[in-house]
Amino acid sequence: MNTTKLFDGVELLQNLIRFDTTNPPGNELACVLFIQELLEREGFTTELVGEFPERPSLVTRLAGKNKAAPLLLYGHVDVVTTENQVWTHPPFSGLIEDGFIWGRGALDMKGAVAMMITALINLKRTGFVPAGDLVLVVLADEEAGGLHGAKYIVENHPEILKGIQYAIGEFGGFPIYLGGKKFYAIQIAEKQVCWMKGKITGAGGHASFPMQGGAFAKLGRILTQLDAHRLPYHLLPVVKKMFEIMAAHVEAPFDGLLSDLTLPEKVEEALAKMGPFGRLFDAILHNTVNTTVIRAGSKSNVIPSEVYLEFDGRLLPGFDFEDIKREILAITGNDLDLDILHYSPNLHQPDLSMFEFFGEVLKEMDPDGIPIPLLLSASTDARHFAQIGIQTYGFIPMNLPEGFDMMKYIHAADERIPVDAFRFGESAIELALRRYSGALHFD
Repeated sequence: MNTTKLFDGVELLQNLIRFDTTNPPGNELACVLFIQELLEREGFTTELVGEFPERPSLVTRLAGKNKAAPLLLYGHVDVVTTENQVWTHPPFSGLIEDGFIWGRGALDMKGAVAMMITALINLKRTGFVPAGDLVLVVLADEEAGGLHGAKYIVENHPEILKGIQYAIGEFGGFPIYLGGKKFYAIQIAEKQVCWMKGKITGAGGHASFPMQGGAFAKLGRILTQLDAHRLPYHLLPVVKKMFEIMAAHVEAPFDGLLSDLTLPEKVEEALAKMGPFGRLFDAILHNTVNTTVIRAGSKSNVIPSEVYLEFDGRLLPGFDFEDIKREILAITGNDLDLDILHYSPNLHQPDLSMFEFFGEVLKEMDPDGIPIPLLLSASTDARHFAQIGIQTYGFIPMNLPEGFDMMKYIHAADERIPVDAFRFGESAIELALRRYSGALHFD
């Protein structure tokens, strides 16, 4: 009989939440040192790497038998601000109340980091030796672009990632309820960040004289056109597979609507009929652009001749700045001068080869769940690892109850995770690590 005492990650998550790692500035050091001390007590060898000593990432591994390729597990411990948010409980308390663990990072993504650490500790405590190394990287700086975390490691410490083809990271493994069915979304691709700057010019002058057709008039027309028109429709293979699986398991009207989403001539009507899901599906069928900043003028009695804008663009995999620029100008016309402000490319084409594997793990954990591949409309550190050919699977399993809108709480007030969903994730990740490490052999 195995009497090994297993590690409980709930208390770990509470402790991680209590470190205020709001980025900027990050202040990840104390949190990372806490994790380092815990892992070294459990017998792991750790290494701190980073561009700045006060903002390190942590690397450790559970050594394997060298009979399979290593698997990467990664997650970040920095979090977004809680400024100007009204919380039911203090955001860095880690309080357990009403069956939830409350606090900034519970979902994004200290909860996932705690799941991964817990799984590794329990594998080590039970004497499990994987076929290949399990490499854990606890990252800084994801919420500000990953420049001092994942990007730094990829560019300066490729030896840490040697031989790795696949990774577990954010964001996926959560259920989507549709048509009376529960679908577990496993992220295998994500959109690219493309922030853009624009300029509109027109006649300026003294504000006491009438002015038609100036920069502000052009601005109004451009914003109205962008509000009224989607960018062109694009159906990627991963999204098509997602819709096909879902359509095969639901009944009318959802089966027909999901099928219609794969048809260019029917997609607009189908999105309108999908209710709240229309917004989710819209974002993964189109490149998107939103105006976020407008600057113009400095005096009340002077009509400005230039208006400056900033846009948040999100590109589907395989597209680049020139593609979205062409799509935007086709709607707005040439009165908008558009250029790159910040572009984090990820032209990596998603690899679905391990989708079935992770799906089987979820089905074993929850027989009612149906795995589907997910294209995330946002971006994560996966884009940095993709630069060297590592395919991330968003696999942070949470058996969330129907009606719990996870997206409502990420980056928002009252972020929290159900205790039961967290424990589900601990067990699912551990099961995946045990199965994966014995499943993929290489010569």
